[in-house]
Amino acid sequence: MDLLGAFFEAGDYSIARQVLQRGVAAVFLVAFLSTANQFPALLGDHGLLPVRDWVSRLRFRDAPSLFHWRYSDRMLRVLAWGGVLLASTLVIGLPQLGPPWLPMLAFLLLWAGYLSIVNVGQTFYSFGWESLLLEAGFVVAFLGSNEVAPPLTIMVFVRWLVFRLEFGAGMIKMRGGPEWRDLTALTYHHETQPMPNPLRLVRAPAAGLVPPRRGARQSRRATRGAVLPVRAAARRIPGRRSARPDPAVARGHR
Repeated sequence: MDLLGAFFEAGDYSIARQVLQRGVAAVFLVAFLSTANQFPALLGDHGLLPVRDWVSRLRFRDAPSLFHWRYSDRMLRVLAWGGVLLASTLVIGLPQLGPPWLPMLAFLLLWAGYLSIVNVGQTFYSFGWESLLLEAGFVVAFLGSNEVAPPLTIMVFVRWLVFRLEFGAGMIKMRGGPEWRDLTALTYHHETQPMPNPLRLVRAPAAGLVPPRRGARQSRRATRGAVLPVRAAARRIPGRRSARPDPAVARGHR
């Protein structure tokens, strides 16, 4: 039994367990906080895609969710803020101080609550990172507490999850076009991706793009070229008073 226990225990992964549990809990915290702020406007009773209409067309086994029983914006906020509170305790490390079943229960509650949100989130919750967070939360739930050594089998599952994430993301790009396969995609990646921060101007020359100063001038010129037609169109809106009169109109009145 001692040999069997030594095989299934990974005592050297205690710090890794803390990082995994607290890190995944932190992501859950942000996810529930975002849900509390955005979900009612997007999917609430007066949202763009109301949950009530969605669940009326689905069976529970097709999309398990607490909201099949009842939905209200108040109930959604209670669930979201409860998830924020529970995730905060895991980030601090309080459940990990107790018996092994305590952090497992906390993570499974987070998993069930967020699954209820994702399964009725429709278009707004159909991205891959939602299912990735749910899978990661379910796996780390079984890492135990500080009273026991981390299970080796669960650490293997975590490594398998990370491998699938990295390998899958790379293969999607490789299948996306020849520019990824011949390793030339990054020569224009930083020009087309939204990177609104000063580091974009530092990273661009390393990828073979325009120098920072010239790139900044081109960005300002492009922005100015996009804004001017909008301003011109705004001046032509009937009934709208502009602080600056149209020059053509001003010359006509002279």
